[in-house]
Amino acid sequence: MSLDPKLLEILACPEDKGPLYYIEDEQLLFNPRLKRTYEIRDDIPVMLIDEATTVDDAEAERLQDKADAAGIKPTFEA
Repeated sequence: MSLDPKLLEILACPEDKGPLYYIEDEQLLFNPRLKRTYEIRDDIPVMLIDEATTVDDAEAERLQDKADAAGIKPTFEA
């Protein structure tokens, strides 16, 4: 199940307050600035800094490339 579009419009990284990319098929939100992902569990975004996963450069590039290729827009315009 995908996240509600209205929810996506207001979701921001809890640390830098910037927009995120919703990678639906992997059930995560990605912050390319901090190279961090936030998991979505049972259709609920887990927006806790302590539970975020910092990804390496290769994974961050893969996620950004995936978002770009799929035309995924950030949750809002910064």
